[in-house]
Amino acid sequence: MFCFISNTTSFTLMGFPELGSLEHWLAALLLLLYAVSILGNTLILFIIKEEQSLHQPMYYFLSLLSVTDLGVSFSTLPTVLASMCFHAPETAFDACLAQMFFIHFFSWTESGILLAMSFDRYVAICNPLRYSSVLTDARVAYIGISIIIRSFCMVFPSPFLLKRLPFCRANVLIHPFCLHPDMIRLPCGDTTINSMYGLFIVISAFGIDSVLILLSYVLILHSVLAIASQEERLKTLNTCVSHICAVLIFYVPMVSVSMVHRFGKHAPEYVHNIYLFVPPVLNPIIYSIKTQPIQQGIAILFSCKRKLI
Repeated sequence: MFCFISNTTSFTLMGFPELGSLEHWLAALLLLLYAVSILGNTLILFIIKEEQSLHQPMYYFLSLLSVTDLGVSFSTLPTVLASMCFHAPETAFDACLAQMFFIHFFSWTESGILLAMSFDRYVAICNPLRYSSVLTDARVAYIGISIIIRSFCMVFPSPFLLKRLPFCRANVLIHPFCLHPDMIRLPCGDTTINSMYGLFIVISAFGIDSVLILLSYVLILHSVLAIASQEERLKTLNTCVSHICAVLIFYVPMVSVSMVHRFGKHAPEYVHNIYLFVPPVLNPIIYSIKTQPIQQGIAILFSCKRKLI
């Protein structure tokens, strides 16, 4: 006899019990990471908004990336704070589904934005004379809206596919937030559709996006190698460094976590959370260090504050 979903009112989020006494230090570290992520991405958004010279496609996409990173941070922050700082691991079932939706929505959106940024770099390097005509403001807005709609359509069925299932086991989640791969282990009904759908959206989003990003850089490299001057080659490639770093810190932790999940059976559970914390923290740092207009905007902002003081 099944216990239907109406009887399931909450989930228990485990957090990081394997760390024992170190959990307080980890909580402090996570709060620091959240602070860096929120302040860093907000600063980048503010600088791009205020500096007219940054109102161009590359920085519009960077703004979208910062908004997405803020979305990931704010999606995980409530339950991380509740379970680790306030020792309140219980979360309502519908709230858990909502959190799962937003975490995966912003993750798929970030993948799409990274693909759009690679297209921006491809046009800027391989066809610079047509850059302004190809990537108009209207087209950038269309690309951004298309990425958001794609992510929404991919993630929207997931909560409903979970809600139709009977939950008969103890509703304990191993992470301090709600993730689809974690939640589909709990129902006692058939989760084949959920698993197949999850695999489909991973392949159709991360798989296709990563292949297209790789293809764009193959074309960029081919174009750069045709430049006679080595100095010009390095200068051109340097415009891609920030984006390459953003791609690596998004996909490498995700692939690593996937490998650990399948082959590292005895790996600590906190290893599985890396990919949600790393990009929102490192992206604003990388773009602040490697992008000169952003550096200049930060310098102007702080110099104005000193004058006011």
